[in-house]
Amino acid sequence: MLSQLTARPSDIPLKNLYNLLEPITKLGQSFVCTPSAIFEPENEFQCELVLELARREGKKLRVSGVGHSPSDLAMTNEFMLRTIKLNRVLEVNTEKRYVVAQGGITLNDLNAQLAKNNLAMITLGSISDQSLAGIVATATHGSGVSYGVISTNVMALSLLLADGSRVTCSRSEHSDLFMASICGLGATGIILSVQVEMEPAFRLKEMQQSLPFEDVVQNMDKLARSAEHARFWWFPSKDIIRCSYSNRTTEARNPAGSWLWNSFFGFHAIQFLLFIGRYFSFVNTWTGKFACWLASGDSIGVDDSYKIFNVDCRYPQHTTEWAIPFENTQACLREFRDFLRKEYQDPNGIRPHFPVEIRFSASDDIWLSPSYGQLTTWIGIVQYKPYGFNVPYRRLFEAFEDIVIRHRGRPHWAKAHPLGTDSLRKLYPHFDDFKRVIDKVDPDAIFCNEYVQRHIMGKPIDPRLFRAFKQHS
Repeated sequence: MLSQLTARPSDIPLKNLYNLLEPITKLGQSFVCTPSAIFEPENEFQCELVLELARREGKKLRVSGVGHSPSDLAMTNEFMLRTIKLNRVLEVNTEKRYVVAQGGITLNDLNAQLAKNNLAMITLGSISDQSLAGIVATATHGSGVSYGVISTNVMALSLLLADGSRVTCSRSEHSDLFMASICGLGATGIILSVQVEMEPAFRLKEMQQSLPFEDVVQNMDKLARSAEHARFWWFPSKDIIRCSYSNRTTEARNPAGSWLWNSFFGFHAIQFLLFIGRYFSFVNTWTGKFACWLASGDSIGVDDSYKIFNVDCRYPQHTTEWAIPFENTQACLREFRDFLRKEYQDPNGIRPHFPVEIRFSASDDIWLSPSYGQLTTWIGIVQYKPYGFNVPYRRLFEAFEDIVIRHRGRPHWAKAHPLGTDSLRKLYPHFDDFKRVIDKVDPDAIFCNEYVQRHIMGKPIDPRLFRAFKQHS
């Protein structure tokens, strides 16, 4: 068995390395990219072997989880290491309220394991499909003005560095490496395991209501702070914002919603209308109004925390999301509304999908976190791909990006964005510190794939290199 070998990877002849890795190698498979080899290691020693092979062959090695990021963050045309089989919970400490889990475990699986041990993540994003290492490496967030990005709950990391050594880092041990890695874009090393702070399992009581755009925007500061976890969904075609307020509760479970509205109309009917909208764009306006009407009634639901935090994202989609300083929220949203109003008045204008998602996160000190040093508002837009068919999105996204950039926007690292090294350096005071750590722990840039080379190293790599759809605007 590979896991029982005692030889150091550096001592194994190259031919033997290929033979040893054959059982976990998936040659010729393709995602959006076409790696020369894809490895799916089942233990940490196999990770060492893959790394040794990449070093010998002079290949980049990109680590990916489930490949959820809607960008080329996880892409490479060289070696890819998928962590989907490194998915175990290694330690559960209910007294000190933390768990240690392998980086490849998905949040869905982790949530299930936590529930069995009466623990829960302090905050979560809208979905739990991603790997734990993935959400850490990109500073993925939930919503709540008093709650940081999920990386702020990380206590320690176990990393496999480019030279084959293992290191445990935290705020008190190898602190620079730790601060670089808890939003490190996979560029500092392979995240083998993560120690994450938890809290006792809890339920959330969610209250939802729909309000006019201006009522919400005028009172944004008050509404965002009115609950532990507040988040909003804006339907531009109706100029209505769906407001969600969630707080911890001891009340019994009482989920909101019904199959007829949430599944039949809310999923199937909407998807069919979105498909029609591919050919007749004016239909998108009416689809947005219909979806807004479906969600218009006040509702109250009580459920386990992760079930309230997570929402059904419905369909495959193009998406972009940006973090702006909280104090710029009103001006940014109004400017975006003004842009959309002009488009609606133009017979050939953009007819966007819905909703615009608005969320919040507390200020933090993580070097590349979009919430570094500022209370943050996250604004995200989507263009759905009904039944998997592509739709135009580039003109809408470029206009939106121009607006949020004017309001000091920082991009979500897991989503495609146009910012280069010079722009990012101005946004992140520790940008050069991050580069310095990479240069130290990975001098040959083994873990620096095309995304990292383009956005961090400043190399002129086509941002559409790995796009599956290149023809739509």
